[in-house]
Amino acid sequence: MQLPPKVTDRAFDRLSEIGASSEGKALRVAVEGGGCSGFQYEIKLDDVADDDLVLEGKGEKVVVDSVSLPFLAAAVIDFSDELIGARFVIENPNATSSCGCGTSFSI
Repeated sequence: MQLPPKVTDRAFDRLSEIGASSEGKALRVAVEGGGCSGFQYEIKLDDVADDDLVLEGKGEKVVVDSVSLPFLAAAVIDFSDELIGARFVIENPNATSSCGCGTSFSI
């Protein structure tokens, strides 16, 4: 049994700040082929689909589709607010390497 991804309080707080749930949206974290390392993350506000794993906290939702879920087992979905910019970030123990853009990885 794979551990589901974990969402930090910071990520849920940021979703509250941008009003995701009041718009009826969830933060979708998906994995697609492509990017400079073989896979890349797609992170966007989206509707909840029937086959999604729904992670809830602080009245907000983060969703992962069933195809992306194995690539995100035990990953941590966080929000980073640094000088270089503010963005949702993924700490993925499954990734064997990543590139400087922070959205591409390989397994």
